[in-house]
Order: sequence, then structure tokens, then C-alpha cells
Amino acid sequence: MAAIIEIKYFNTFTLHKTNNASEEPIWNGSRGVPKDLGGYDVVPNTTDENNWVIEESRITGGYNNTSVDFGVKAYVVEEDANASFLSNSLIYSGPFNSRTGINKTNVFSIGEDITKSADPSNGSIQKLYASDSNINVFQELKVSRALIDKDAIYSAEGGGAITNSNLVIGTIQPYAGEYGISKNPESFAVYGYNQYFSDKNKNVILELNASGISEISSFGMKNFFRTKLQSIDSSISQGYVVGGFDIHNKQYVASLQPNPVLNTSNNYSTLSYDSRYNGWVSFFDYEPDQMFSIRDKFYSVKSFVGNESQALTDGNTEAPQPQSVFQLAPGSISGDIVTGMTATACLVSPCSEENREVLGNVVSFDSNTNTLVLDTERVYTSDFKIFFGYASGVYKHYSKEVPRSSFYSIKNASSISFVVNKDPVKSKSFQTISYEGGNGWRVDTISPVVSDPTGDDFSISTQDWSQTRDSSYFVPSYYEGRYTVIDSQASSAAASTTTSVVVRNLSGTYGAGGNSDVIIPVGASVFGDGVDLGTKVVSYTPATGVLVVNQNLNISVNTLLYFNLNVDWQDYQIVFGTSQPNFINQFYKGFNRKENKYVASLKNSSGSNAGEVNFGNDIAGIKGFYVNVTMTTDSVTNPGGEKQLFSVNTTYNTNNGY
Repeated sequence: MAAIIEIKYFNTFTLHKTNNASEEPIWNGSRGVPKDLGGYDVVPNTTDENNWVIEESRITGGYNNTSVDFGVKAYVVEEDANASFLSNSLIYSGPFNSRTGINKTNVFSIGEDITKSADPSNGSIQKLYASDSNINVFQELKVSRALIDKDAIYSAEGGGAITNSNLVIGTIQPYAGEYGISKNPESFAVYGYNQYFSDKNKNVILELNASGISEISSFGMKNFFRTKLQSIDSSISQGYVVGGFDIHNKQYVASLQPNPVLNTSNNYSTLSYDSRYNGWVSFFDYEPDQMFSIRDKFYSVKSFVGNESQALTDGNTEAPQPQSVFQLAPGSISGDIVTGMTATACLVSPCSEENREVLGNVVSFDSNTNTLVLDTERVYTSDFKIFFGYASGVYKHYSKEVPRSSFYSIKNASSISFVVNKDPVKSKSFQTISYEGGNGWRVDTISPVVSDPTGDDFSISTQDWSQTRDSSYFVPSYYEGRYTVIDSQASSAAASTTTSVVVRNLSGTYGAGGNSDVIIPVGASVFGDGVDLGTKVVSYTPATGVLVVNQNLNISVNTLLYFNLNVDWQDYQIVFGTSQPNFINQFYKGFNRKENKYVASLKNSSGSNAGEVNFGNDIAGIKGFYVNVTMTTDSVTNPGGEKQLFSVNTTYNTNNGY
């Protein structure tokens, strides 16, 4: 029969006696004494009713072995033994001194005043930071400092002086300004005398130094942070402001992140502030969980990296069976799904980071059929959302061992946006754009504002208000815009009124000034007497000379047929059998290298607007007072390598006042 007895010793060992599979009694070890120091083997407990436990005060339970002393038994009378939570108070324990061996960190004496409370109207204490001989106290609505081992004495006139005191925590003195850290202690970072943090309640990012607290978010980014910080939290989730100091670039990095599980739009923003320039200098593509610097290296931590997709598995609810192949719902896939990614999912509700389970690694994904194959089989009973990403870990930034602009094994394109605004009061037609720097830059968007002050116009077709803008076509980089031209000709060996004919006497070149390799490629346009417009090559067999086209011919014998095709660099392998064909001349539809600069023409892609007679391809350049330009790195030129950009320039003509 079980009984409850009072414990006599407070520093003892327990000896467990169990029966093994053969019903033989086995001592189940002396808890606290390793086997190599004389303890017993530990075996799994059984449920046999003869198992029991005894309390032993002698080390290893040996006869006449050394007995442990009586432990401390505390006698405390508490009128109210319930726990209390003081979110605005500090409490300190006894001292710790590694040199003398004193460790009283578990001692909280009720006979001494060991607490210090901040103003509860400023919310809970979210963060403490020891700065020299003071502790900075970050509450939700206020930042203060608490004196350590000293106190402040105030005179009748209100003046104050600091004096030594036996108080561990002295007077709490608030910093000027109604700022706090909200509920985002993760935004805190420190470098030297500068401390950085966010106040989501005020929609600002702050810097605390010897001069006090200042708003660094107001340096050209006030509207941006107001909009972003307002949208981080929602009615169902709380977002994060992850902060860290980049020791490599001497910059504070802030990552504004809506809740990653409940908010799946990936609308996070990571950017850096440089106090040397009093400005926010860069945006980044990575979304860290934590950031920190050690010595001269900057690191970030990511628990799971990737995009997400909705997996709809056929038949799970009707006939559950082991499977590793899934059908993903069309339209539900966001981002890339790449071989080697890890797939996780929430198979229970509610969905959270803690509830995610690893399903396996991606073996293949067919984007045409939306079929996903994993390397592990298991039974599923319902449809669910799958998250795709890469393994968790600590990542070192600015490493030369990985490609540039690659974060958490995901490759990104670097970009820079700027405004070309010379002679802002004049209406201009921008003709060309050029830059000095390395190969591999492209122009993604150019959107000139035709007339800022005119405001919005109402569109009858869309029944909405909109602004009119001129824009250009995409400008590929030097290598992205490569192409060659195939110009060849042949004569018909016989008359033909069908889609096939035998040709002979081939001649011509591909790549103006190139070698004499003559081909008639599939897709080439065909011209000649008796050839209808739009006729193209379907196939050509050099051994027999048989040419097949897509339309009926009406040609006689010895009719000259001309073939023309522009071949982009992406098609070199298909057309020429090699990605690097041995011809002399190439042409460039985007940037071309001239006098150590890269230059491209701006081709208008705009639709018609009210009052316009000529528009789009009918006019040269794009019209506006200024242009917004975004230049990005391509994925073709030296992938992962360095690409420098020194300057950007445009040429334009001044319009006649319209």
C-alpha cells in the first residue's frame, strides 16, 4: 500500500530496484553517481509490482560509506503564497564571485529590499542592457536608466547629485522623449555607445547614445517606416522587428517581418542604417530570425528558409495510403520549388512554427503538371499546405565562399533604383541610357512621369482614376541581349504547289561577316516569288535537300528562296548545336559596349493617351520630366561574381513645351 512520508534528508540518492525480462532483480543505478565512479547500471523501469525505490544517504549505498550531510530546510511563513507577476519591476539575487567561489544567484532574501519598480503606466519591461555602471531599462512606452551601486540625491531646488550607496539598484531616471521599445525587444542592437531599437507604437526606429534618443527613421524614410510598422501586426498575429549590428559594414540592420506563418505574402523588408551618412543605405533580400556580430564577422540565423505552396493530395480523405507524390493546386504555388529543398507542413491545427513537421526533401517538381515528388513516404489523411525551403542554420555574411547576393542558399539579383532628373522644369524625350561599370547590368523598369502636377484622369474603360506614364521596353544586359542573324538562300530543284520542295545551291552566312557555315533553321522566315507572307521553315534535311514549310508554295523550278532568322543566345544550343558557336559577329538588342561604356536605346512601349497622335513604337525614346530607373544584375554574366556600377547617364532632347 502506498504511503506519503516526510523527507528526512535533503541531499540524498535514490536506489531503484527493478526486474528485468527474466524477472531477475536488478539495481537500477545510484542516481547522481556515474557508473565509472562506482555507480550501477541503469536499465529501463518495468511495471512489475515488486519494483521499489529507497532513499539512501550513503554514497553508492555501500556499507559504512560516507554519509551526506543534512540539507537546508527553509521555514517561511507566507500569508499569501500565490505567485505574483510584476512586469514593471526588477529583482536581484545574491552575489556571484567566481574568484572566491561564492554563488548566491539562487538566494532572494525577503529580509532586504531587493526590488525596484518602474512606472507601471509605461507598460512592462521588455529589455535590460547593462551600460557601464548603469542599466538601461526598456519599457513598452519609456526608456530609462537605473543606477547601480549608487543613488541620486535631489535638493529642495530640484537639482540632483549622484552619490555612492549600498543599494544594488538605485534611482530609475527616464530619458527625455516619450519613446519605448513596444513589444519588440528583438529589435535591440548595440555597437559602442550607440543602442538601436524600434518603437512600433510610434512607428519609428530609434538610436540611443550619450546625447539621448533620436529618430533615425526620419532620415528620408519617415513615410516608409510609418507604413511598414503599422502593417506588421494584424488582428490575428504579431509581427517582428528583428535588429542586429553589422560589424562588417558598421551598420544597424532592421528586418520588418509580419508573422511568417499567418502572413504568407512575404512582404518583409530588411534594410540598413549607416550613422556615418545619417541615412538608410541598402535593402536586402534575406529575412533573418536573429542577427549578431562576433569579432569582425556578421552572422544571421534562419530556422527555415523558402517559399510556400498549397499541396492538394488526391484520395487522402477517401483511402489513406503511403505516398511520396503530390499534386499541387494550380495557382497556389508562390516562388520556386527546387530539387534539394526541404518540405515541411502543419498536419495539425493551429498551424505554427512548433507544429511544423518535416515531410522530406524535394526529389523533383514538374511545373507543367504541378507534380511534386519527395524522398520519403508516409500516410496522409487530408490536404494541407506545404512550406518549401532550405535547412536551418547560422549563416556568415560577406563570405567569399558563396556566390554574391546569395542568402540562405537562395540566389537573388542585386538592384539599385534612382531618379534621373536633370533640368526638372523641362519636358524631355529620353533617347538612350548608358552606364560605366562591369558587365551584367540590365534595366528592369523605366517609368517617366509625363506631368506630375496634372493629377489623376478618370478612365471610362476601367471606371477608375489613374495617372498616365510613358515607359520603355525591358533593356537586357550585354550578354542577355546577344543574338545573330541567319541569312541564306537556295534555289528550288523543281516546281512545287505543296508545302515541300527540294532545294539546292545553298549559300549565305550567319552572323554578318561570319563564316560560311550555311543552315536553314526551323522557324526561319521564307521569302521569294510564289511564297506567301508568313511562310516559315518546318524542317530541312541536308542529306536529301527536302524543305518543308508551313504553307503551300506556288513556285517554279530554279526559284530563289531566301531564309532569314534572328537567333537569340538562349537558342544557340538548339540551332547551332553549341552554346558558343564559332561565328565572328554578334548583335546586341540591349546594352552594347562602346568606348568602355555600356549603351542602349530606349524604345517606347506606352499605349495611347488622350490627345496623343503618335505613341509607342511610333516615337523615339520616352517622354517625361524625369525618369525612375531600376537596374539589376542578370543571371547570365559571371553568376555569383562581382558586378560594379559607377555611374549612369541618359541622353535626351528637350521638347517644345508640350
